[in-house]
Amino acid sequence: MEQVLLFSSLLAPLVTAFMELLKRTFSIPKKYTPICSFFVGLFIGFLAAPFTDMGPELRLWSGGIAGLAATGLYEIGKKGKKSKRTC
Repeated sequence: MEQVLLFSSLLAPLVTAFMELLKRTFSIPKKYTPICSFFVGLFIGFLAAPFTDMGPELRLWSGGIAGLAATGLYEIGKKGKKSKRTC
């Protein structure tokens, strides 16, 4: 379990960056951003086979967790920017 959490924490910034690229390239509705981020995380986790010795099921778990974490990380950063502007 520690490997999954460690790997997902490494994947989360990559998923965040890739989601930002997708949002700027394509028009993705806000309500579909978390599910899209989840699937992007699954995809990146599955493709990360050369970088880890984990099995595919653990990489998919890590990617899914990273996708959900990336959405939360982006929303927290966005809320932080808004609170700085009101001061």
